Amino acid sequence: MVTKPAVARIFRPAKTAMQSGRGKTQRWVFEYAPAVARAVEPLMGWTSSSDMTSQVKLFFETREEAIAYAERNGIPFEVFEPHDRTPKRVSYSDNFRTDRLVPWTH
Repeated sequence: MVTKPAVARIFRPAKTAMQSGRGKTQRWVFEYAPAVARAVEPLMGWTSSSDMTSQVKLFFETREEAIAYAERNGIPFEVFEPHDRTPKRVSYSDNFRTDRLVPWTH
């Protein structure tokens, strides 16, 4: 079996669907991209992988620290820039305005 060299991904995670705030999205994550596809274990049906680097996940305060770590250890990497969200500025009282463009119906 021929495996390709492990390439690391450096990114800042997006917020989960269960979050209303931006908790756990400020730190940068360093993790290896999957080098080997996952396989389904036939007896129990569990998903497994022989790729041990898939278990490594490091956290850094800044993007530069993560890049410096990869360069210092000679690990090829790819940086994914975060997509900052644009906040909606709508107040609750706008739902009941009389001059709405779209009528409010049930």
